[in-house]
Amino acid sequence: VQLQAFGGGLVQAGGSLRLSCAASGLTSSSYAAGWFRQAPGKERELVAVITWSGGRTFYPDSVKGRFTISRDNAKNTVYLRMNSLKPEDTAVYYCAARITSDRLREPQWVHEYDFWGQGTQVTVSS
Repeated sequence: VQLQAFGGGLVQAGGSLRLSCAASGLTSSSYAAGWFRQAPGKERELVAVITWSGGRTFYPDSVKGRFTISRDNAKNTVYLRMNSLKPEDTAVYYCAARITSDRLREPQWVHEYDFWGQGTQVTVSS
């Protein structure tokens, strides 16, 4: 299984980016997906989760209302739309997948995930 994240870049504060995470090697779309980020010197933190059906999502308060996670199971791709970006959003962003038969599962912790992408850098300038 491989997850490939792309779409990062340099953007001014208040701007937007859309990250994509393409999954290959998965035999079905029965996986919950999450986006995490890690800034230098900080722990990896969750920014968004989506259930495998796409019916439920979860966001921490730090990004709620600004970030939107979505998925296209036909393309095995998960997206993260980031609006109103702030300098504190600067980090390497990682996508992750958790194989699950529970369509309502929303894994929120790093250790709950089975597979990780390589990360894509997002830099927000002030």
